[in-house]
Amino acid sequence: MTTIKINSNGSIRVEGEFEIIDANGNPYDLAGRTVVTLCRCGLSQNKPFCDSSHRGEFAHESVAFALPPPKPKPE
Repeated sequence: MTTIKINSNGSIRVEGEFEIIDANGNPYDLAGRTVVTLCRCGLSQNKPFCDSSHRGEFAHESVAFALPPPKPKPE
């Protein structure tokens, strides 16, 4: 199972079995990791991965909520 956790004031933690691919469909070499953190502040020098550059620079309290129903697909 893969778990994605949105950390308050920080990164997105991905844990489990997963693959991360770039815009061209090429996989990142995760060196066997089963846990990574992804940047969501835009400040990391190691994007898409978090390097903790957000500390003191990014504020967002992570609280779960329900999304509205998906829009119907056009026919």
